[in-house]
Amino acid sequence: MRLTRRGLLGSAAAISTAPIIRARAQSRPVIKLGVLTDLSGTYRDNTGPTSVAAAQLAIDEMKPHLSFDVELISADHQNKPDVAASIARQWYDQGIDATIDVPTSSVALAVAQVAKEKDKIMLNASATVAALTWEQCSPNTIVWSFDTWENAHSTGGALMASGNKSWFFITANYAFGQSLADLTKEVVTKGGGEVKGDLRYPFPDTTDFSSYLTQAAASGAKVLGLANAGLDTQNCIKQAAEFGLNKTMKIAPLLLFLTDVHSLGLDVCAGLTTTETFYWDRDDRTRAFTKRLLTKTPNNYPNQAHASSYGITLHYLKTAQQIGAAEAKQSGRATVAKMKSIPTDDDAFGPGRIRGDGRGEFPAYLFQVKTKAESTGPWDLYKLEHTSPPSEVLHPLADTCKFPTV
Repeated sequence: MRLTRRGLLGSAAAISTAPIIRARAQSRPVIKLGVLTDLSGTYRDNTGPTSVAAAQLAIDEMKPHLSFDVELISADHQNKPDVAASIARQWYDQGIDATIDVPTSSVALAVAQVAKEKDKIMLNASATVAALTWEQCSPNTIVWSFDTWENAHSTGGALMASGNKSWFFITANYAFGQSLADLTKEVVTKGGGEVKGDLRYPFPDTTDFSSYLTQAAASGAKVLGLANAGLDTQNCIKQAAEFGLNKTMKIAPLLLFLTDVHSLGLDVCAGLTTTETFYWDRDDRTRAFTKRLLTKTPNNYPNQAHASSYGITLHYLKTAQQIGAAEAKQSGRATVAKMKSIPTDDDAFGPGRIRGDGRGEFPAYLFQVKTKAESTGPWDLYKLEHTSPPSEVLHPLADTCKFPTV
């Protein structure tokens, strides 16, 4: 409770007679959160500082409705699983209740294990590997709004349906890239298509993709599938245009963010197809959320990862308020189970829910990047092509991942 000057003067006598009891009565429990993200590497713009700001926005908006205080810290995991696991372990031991964001799939898989071991929580907003809620699912993990299965079936499926049936992949050689390429190849082969090659490059140490692009051009494939993200995707798209591949092949970035398109520009990106679960200009609620976030990050409009940091933090705080801070801090597993039992609703994603394996259920939006003639401003970049309900783009719910709710 906040005390006014008048309140302090009026209750001076009571305070003087029982100072210790009064101080204890006014103390509030504290929920401690940590945004573990990429603050300096290939995913910085797609996650990073804007994800921290999005989590803080959720805290600021919930603050008037909470019976507890919230502390937020952040750290750079450098896209290294060992560094991230060490930070998470230290945080949890020091009283951090949940880690938020956690991009880079190999990092997220490592942190998920630490959260499970410590009975804490990983609120994942941006790691994409489907294994987080599938083969390596955990009752202490939530993945908010997108994953490799969704992108393979939405973007990959749409390109197959339009007749693009011969593919060549350039793949980041770690958990995320491998999963995205393999799942998209399944979509291609099941649809009667052909995979003519899959070159896997060292991550995160590759910036020159010329040799990979040369082999892709020589393959005769109609589609160049990019199973990567962030600066890697940007470099591939830019270098493919320099080589003229965009005139002979369909360039298919399987995970492309709004921030990537803005960075590259419409001269390079016009006509590309991408899937995101959030777009700032989709409706009145997404525009309202974006306007509020831009007061914290005026130079970077939110993408689906940033919006997920907001949505997942907001839902966690709503749940903690409902069950009480003491209970929320007692068991990460029990708090996650409660989060699954409460419907979600926020301005970034609208109504939704979290299923038993921790995967959020939200629609996927297939967008085409606008041409310069179609765009009315620097961030007016997408036009909606198709909306897929969760049932069409979420992986099957494994029996071993049907964790109970409360």
